[in-house]
Amino acid sequence: MEAKRFMSALAASLIGSVAMLSLGGCEGKSEPAKPAPTAGEAKPAENKPADNKAAEANPAEKPAAPAEGKKSLTIGVIAKSQSNPVFQAAKTGAFDAAKELSAKLGVEIKIDWQTPPSEDAQKQAQAIEQLVAKGVDGITGSCTDGNVLKAPIDAAVEKGVPIITFDSDSAQSKRMAYFGTDDVIAGQTVMRELAKAMGDKGVVAILAGNQTAPNLQARVKGVKEEMAKHPNIKLKEVYYHKETPADAAAMVQQVQTANPDITGWAMVGGWPLFTENALDGVYDKAKVVSVDHLPTQLGYVRKGQVQALIGQDCYAWGHTTVTMLVDYALNNKKPEKVMNTYDLPIVTKENVDKYDGLWTKWMGN
Repeated sequence: MEAKRFMSALAASLIGSVAMLSLGGCEGKSEPAKPAPTAGEAKPAENKPADNKAAEANPAEKPAAPAEGKKSLTIGVIAKSQSNPVFQAAKTGAFDAAKELSAKLGVEIKIDWQTPPSEDAQKQAQAIEQLVAKGVDGITGSCTDGNVLKAPIDAAVEKGVPIITFDSDSAQSKRMAYFGTDDVIAGQTVMRELAKAMGDKGVVAILAGNQTAPNLQARVKGVKEEMAKHPNIKLKEVYYHKETPADAAAMVQQVQTANPDITGWAMVGGWPLFTENALDGVYDKAKVVSVDHLPTQLGYVRKGQVQALIGQDCYAWGHTTVTMLVDYALNNKKPEKVMNTYDLPIVTKENVDKYDGLWTKWMGN
């Protein structure tokens, strides 16, 4: 009887063991646990596409477009007026630069000349807006009124059109750079040469062109600063006028006739000397020193009616600024300096022949 009970218990135990093994098989095999990475190990990367959103949010991280993608460029040029020969020299320089750079770089470079017939800051502002609407790659210009042109210049830059000024600046605007004369130094040089010619004594009249032109105001400032160093020279008045040869010549002759005590003229622009016989009734009473050295002005020096001329690189106004803008458009390279100036040659009777033929090139002849 005891043997029978023993056999029954053994059978039950074997059946329970088999059942437990069966239940374990139903749960499936589990993977052995992987050890956690130590501090020096990197977590294995998941096989997911790269996320570029961070790079897109920061444009500075994007590579610049290659220069070779540009097939053509258009540069707008806005000088003060068509009637002033110094701006015709700038025009020649701009077109020459476009031709030379097109051949050198293998990129078609076009000039869009948008200069008003006579000085008009509002028309210059409209020209800037029109050039921006056309989608030009840059604009260079001389500001008739820097204050008036600040807003259109800033608007153009905000729309991605870089602007460089020449000759006459809009210093408070967002323009990229300026290229031209250091106008204060030009004024100082005019007065220094005039003081020598006058024997360091007498009465000086300043011929100053457009009263709103910042470059001319800077030259007048330079004349006054240098005059202050010569106690025996007194200022008669600063005379403003339309910047045409006829208006300037009429102003000089009328003022000289009305004020015979004037013994010197400091001309911060050469306007009256762009015509013949402008100093009739003046040259025998007063010494004259002027900015610019155009061919007609050289004739006044040869005749002894003008004692000195202070030259400007008017051709480079167009040539250099177009070159700067092309370099920026193709290579994203800005001029190294914001203010870019050049040396000012002094032309007298002793060296006047050296400047013959210069303007033949500058005027495109």
